[in-house]
Amino acid sequence: MTDMDDTRCAVPRVVMAVVSDDHNAEVGEAAVRAIVGEVASIGGTDALEALVVELALKVAELVERVATEEGLAAVDVVDVLLVD
Repeated sequence: MTDMDDTRCAVPRVVMAVVSDDHNAEVGEAAVRAIVGEVASIGGTDALEALVVELALKVAELVERVATEEGLAAVDVVDVLLVD
């Protein structure tokens, strides 16, 4: 998965693993770990880096969309979403 397109294909797989209709946190986490392991074994750290960057960009895009719809600053939405 050294090609960026291959890494982009992994992004929806990772997200779907945790938001599927039959969501089970343990099953979803195991699926994500398997996908990340596959990305790492095929493309190494470069592919993992590309996966993380692509996920971050997609999350930021979604946060900005939600923020706009709610009339909020994107950083405020992030604070709500990522509170420990």
